[in-house]
Amino acid sequence: MPYPKNQPLTRRLLQRPRRKRPKQRKRRPLRFSPYAWAKLIYLRDRGPTEVGGFGITEPDDPRFVTDIILVKQTCTDVTVAFDDAAVADYFDDQIDAGRRPENFGRIWIHTHPGFSARPSQVDVETFARVFGNCDWAVMFILARNGATYAELKHADKPGSEKMSVGINFKPEFAASNQGAWEAEYLECVQEAPLPPLWDLAEWLDDEFTYSEQWPVFPI
Repeated sequence: MPYPKNQPLTRRLLQRPRRKRPKQRKRRPLRFSPYAWAKLIYLRDRGPTEVGGFGITEPDDPRFVTDIILVKQTCTDVTVAFDDAAVADYFDDQIDAGRRPENFGRIWIHTHPGFSARPSQVDVETFARVFGNCDWAVMFILARNGATYAELKHADKPGSEKMSVGINFKPEFAASNQGAWEAEYLECVQEAPLPPLWDLAEWLDDEFTYSEQWPVFPI
């Protein structure tokens, strides 16, 4: 059997320079404790609307979420509107508890009742308007089917950076507390009906009648 290098095709393949694959940039991780993740799933599935809150993180690890705190909000299927006074009270309470803003006010978390975790245009505009002046901030979305989206934005950098998402089981974590989660949901979340795209009464003319505008066919 001839030596493979004596074969012309094999020799050409061996001499051909190998293409270097572009290195994929490793995404920064956003991690949740099992307690925080379980609470988020409970809040996501509690009602039919979106639900929003802030991630609480460790002082030495500002991208490891150990809890999620709700504030008073009005929610629809596609929007979350935080109460301004409730947000101000939340910030005061967290500062009084000894936390720094990067450990309670930099990770904006909300759910999508649908199957897509992609941010809507309203999400993008809200993130830019509310968190645009922060040195850094994260927008995280959890959809109904478990799909996730995480985006990191720095004030001194154009654009944003996508993040990976995971659950860290290594540190100790608290047991679930559905009773407390239910009380927090009922206290903070106000469900609002989605406004209609148009008002039928305004769309119809005052003199409009079905007999005048639509042909009636005998049955």
